[in-house]
Amino acid sequence: MTAELRTEGVAKAFGGVQALDGCTLTVPAGSITGLIGPNGSGKTTLFNVVTGYERPDAGQVYLGGQRITGASAQRVFALGLGRTFQLTRIFPRLTLVENLLVATGRSKAAGLTRARELLEFTGIAQHASELAGTLSYGQRKLLELATVLAAEPAVILLDEPAGGVNPTLIQHLAARIRDLNSQGTTFLIVEHNMEFVLGLCHQVAVLDYGTVVVAGPPEQVASDPRVLDAYLGAAPGEEQDGE
Repeated sequence: MTAELRTEGVAKAFGGVQALDGCTLTVPAGSITGLIGPNGSGKTTLFNVVTGYERPDAGQVYLGGQRITGASAQRVFALGLGRTFQLTRIFPRLTLVENLLVATGRSKAAGLTRARELLEFTGIAQHASELAGTLSYGQRKLLELATVLAAEPAVILLDEPAGGVNPTLIQHLAARIRDLNSQGTTFLIVEHNMEFVLGLCHQVAVLDYGTVVVAGPPEQVASDPRVLDAYLGAAPGEEQDGE
């Protein structure tokens, strides 16, 4: 199942700070779309609005043509939208298998089968019986991705998946994203690692001061003077500080 994700004129303020200002973004069904921008440009706020953790002050959010504006995080999740976070949300005192049993919500027998499949897919099956808290930072991100996949979402939002991850695991993660995308999963990825974004995404949108200022193919976006001035400031591939 594939689904388009779209925002129209989304606005969100926190006190006197306008985090999002008429933000319009289309993530085509079946695409891998990157979302980049300077620190404080509103990327994580947009994720929170789309996934029901924040209510927008104005504008609309659509998933597969269905309006989900203001829906709860639980409702959005049930409709097929999954996400990861900048700081991984796992249960460190549970084993990897136990983390996935919680995520699958299935009977123990069915859940164990699915858990093993997901651990094999993400490449961390050898740690299945270990406590999640003993994993490296990159392995924790893979576990969090596995827990998101347990719900078989149509659209997945990844919040800085490559941040703090070693190059080998970054390549492994990119391969898993491509595998899932080839099966129809749509991705929206916030990331500061430009080499990762430009090598993986079909299109890239640039957020600045809470609104999309540029969107298009990676090579076009990377050479846009507005992007170079507002965000890159250096050659593509040079990693920026996290938001």
